[in-house]
Amino acid sequence: MSEILKCSGPVLWVVMVILLCGAAAFVTFVERGFHLHRARIKSDDFLKGILNILKAGNMEEAVTICEETPGPVARITKTAILHRAEKREILEAAVNDSGLSEISRLEARVGIIATVAQIAPLLGLLGSVLGLMTLLGDMEASQWQSAAVTLGLKQALVATATGLAVAIPCYAAYNLVVGKIEALTVEMERTASEIVAFLTSRQ
Repeated sequence: MSEILKCSGPVLWVVMVILLCGAAAFVTFVERGFHLHRARIKSDDFLKGILNILKAGNMEEAVTICEETPGPVARITKTAILHRAEKREILEAAVNDSGLSEISRLEARVGIIATVAQIAPLLGLLGSVLGLMTLLGDMEASQWQSAAVTLGLKQALVATATGLAVAIPCYAAYNLVVGKIEALTVEMERTASEIVAFLTSRQ
């Protein structure tokens, strides 16, 4: 941190940009984490309860429960129930469209984390190159001083180190978020398949 505070010129600006990008990625990760946590439900128990209600013929109660339950699984189930009187092809199309919409909602802003993970090392490299160019310019204009050269090299490398320090956790966070989204997607697909099969069997 002390080396960052000692930076000046283009290195300082690049480091600040990297840190701002890291902050944006962190905020996005926290927001997506809360969203995905709320979206997770015990889909097997939920679907079992909905099917029992539908078998009893209480369609309105089933829709109400779906509306009161958070997450994509409940919304897909609600879509299927509302289109229960349609032909199988129309029912499946409605459920698939709902699923695509839910996936898009789950993936919202996740690209920010991936982008930061990719560009942070490049920004760090840019900062180091600019720092070295500044150092070489100073060396040409004045006499060589080992202490000044050493400090200049440290400052130039700070940008690269900062870029890597931001990129590594961002990459891990992105993979964690994607893993949770994939798990939810599997639950959505299984739920959609079961509810469609149940509703078409009763037509």
